[in-house]
Amino acid sequence: MKIFDTHTHLNVEEFAGREEEELQLAVEMGVSKINIVGFDRPTIERALELADCYDQLYATIGWHPTEAGTYDEAVEAYLLDKLRHPKVVALGEIGLDYHWMTAPKDVQERVFRRQIQLSKKLNLPFVVHTRDALEDTYEIIKSEGVGPRGGIMHSYSGSLEMAERFIELGMMISFSGVVTFKKATDIQEAARSLPLDKILVETDAPYLAPVPKRGRENKTAYTRYVVEKIADLRELTVEEVAQATYENAKKVFGLD
Repeated sequence: MKIFDTHTHLNVEEFAGREEEELQLAVEMGVSKINIVGFDRPTIERALELADCYDQLYATIGWHPTEAGTYDEAVEAYLLDKLRHPKVVALGEIGLDYHWMTAPKDVQERVFRRQIQLSKKLNLPFVVHTRDALEDTYEIIKSEGVGPRGGIMHSYSGSLEMAERFIELGMMISFSGVVTFKKATDIQEAARSLPLDKILVETDAPYLAPVPKRGRENKTAYTRYVVEKIADLRELTVEEVAQATYENAKKVFGLD
């Protein structure tokens, strides 16, 4: 069985010095490909270093909405340089975060729009972070348009109806450990009902650990629990969901 963790942060300080151990556990649980997401300069540099060291690792880099206030011409030039790295498979995570509000809405929107434009210019999919801003996120993606490479709604936390609207725009829907939470009934309905060729799995480690590890540090290996939950919801085998989401990830990241 092969599982693709499409969004993890093995590049953050919590995992420093433990990367080899984390990757070994991932292999033991069937996670054979991993996308590491860098969202500011230190995490971008570390994501690329790790991708260079391990064949099974890829990188996604971009400027997170909580960093939007620091986005300027120098940051854009830096991103354009790093996005040319051969193991970069997407631009992200980008979007809107109205929970932390570290930058005003208009600043977040401008930086989000600009990076969508860059993703299309560079022929890369884009990966979206949205928190307490789902409708505004939808309207921006709709108005900017999704390029031929598509995009990913990372750690999706909305309704089935909203997910269907994003899919109509050309987006994929990625489920994290939140889908295993008892009260996440809307997310579970989406995971149960969306077309199987439109969904992905991820951890967002070290955050959002799934049941039965909830409340502890998340690990990329735990993508296995996300796959198991979706298989249970859809009345499919774990192998069927693993294979489908693995192939979906390869397709969106251009790894076919």
